[in-house]
Order: sequence, then C-alpha cells, then structure tokens
Amino acid sequence: MSLPALSVLDPAPILEGQTAQQALENTLDLAQAVERLGFKRFWLAEHHNWQGMASSASSLIIGRVAAGTNSIRVGSAATLLSHYSPLSIAEQFGVLASYFPDRIDLGLGRAPGADRFTAQLLNPAQGATDYPEKVNQLRALLHGTGLSTADGRMQFHAIPGEGTKVPMWLHGSGTFSAQLAGQAGLPFVFAGHFAPVNMAVALELIAIAL
Repeated sequence: MSLPALSVLDPAPILEGQTAQQALENTLDLAQAVERLGFKRFWLAEHHNWQGMASSASSLIIGRVAAGTNSIRVGSAATLLSHYSPLSIAEQFGVLASYFPDRIDLGLGRAPGADRFTAQLLNPAQGATDYPEKVNQLRALLHGTGLSTADGRMQFHAIPGEGTKVPMWLHGSGTFSAQLAGQAGLPFVFAGHFAPVNMAVALELIAIAL
C-alpha cells in the first residue's frame, strides 16, 4: 500500500536564544531532511513584523531552499497578494520557475499576515484592486498571454513568468477563498492550523462552486 503524499509548511520559527539567520538555516536543514524522507512539498509561510518568525520574504527563501534541494517541490503558503502587484509576483515566481522548472508552487493568501499598521506600511494602496481581480490578473500573467488595457493599446507581460504556468493554489482559513477556488477552478489549501472548525464548511463550498 502506497503512503499518501506528505508535505511541510514552515514559518521559519526563530527558536528561543537563536537569531533570524539561524532560523533560515534551520529551514534549509529541515527541507533537506524531509526531501530525503520522500516528502512531496515544502512550503514557506509569509508573516511580517512577528518577532518569532523569519518568513517575511518567502520568495527569496523559496529560491534558497530550491537551490539546496534536488527534487522536492517548493512553494508559498501563502504569498499575501494584498501586499504586492500581480505583475511583481508573476516576475518573481517566473524567475524561480526558470531556475527550478516544475518544482515551484505559488500559494496565494488574502489575509494581511500582520497587524494593520504593518500591512499599511507594506502597501499604502491596499484595497485599490480587490483580491479576486488580482488572482485573475496573476493567472493571465503566468498562464495566459499577459494583460492589456481596456482599449488594447498597452500590454503588460511578466518576463520571465509568462508561459511558465506555475501552479497556483488559493490558501485560506475561512470560506471566501474556498468559494473563489471552486469558481475559478483552482486548487485550494485549507489552513487547518488556524481554524480547523471551518474546514468542513470550506470543502462543502468548493464542491458547490465546482
């Protein structure tokens, strides 16, 4: 009997008495260890202004972990789309996918991953474009032929990124992203460590939306 695929979600915790640098070294050690054990995925969380976590710049950590491993898939759970433009994320993950073909996953989250003051500092223009629209734009940049203005006069392309078709996952601890994933036909990852009581409802909403 084959075992189910196992994965790790790592927030790069800073252990008592250690530094952020040591936490990032521990992350790489953990990724290498679980790869040897046959795990399928190693995903990095994103948190900001948290004294006990070193996982703020997850795309950079993903690159380091992918470079230090051989076959395990490496990704984000989740890249917090409220802090970034879809084009910047498409370019970052396009670079990662170019260096490490068929090994990069892009998990997307709607939460700020920080207190509201830190979130405002990260992106003063939060809310200018709503989350579903950002997901659609990112999908067009990675899986389609880019974006264009309404009149078609200007076009925008993620270079690298376009055509890489980096797998996109929606990540959430409630029902909003579950329903959106079902409607968009995207895979969904539930943050059971945050709100396990919401899991059954979220899965039911995906089934209804499909």
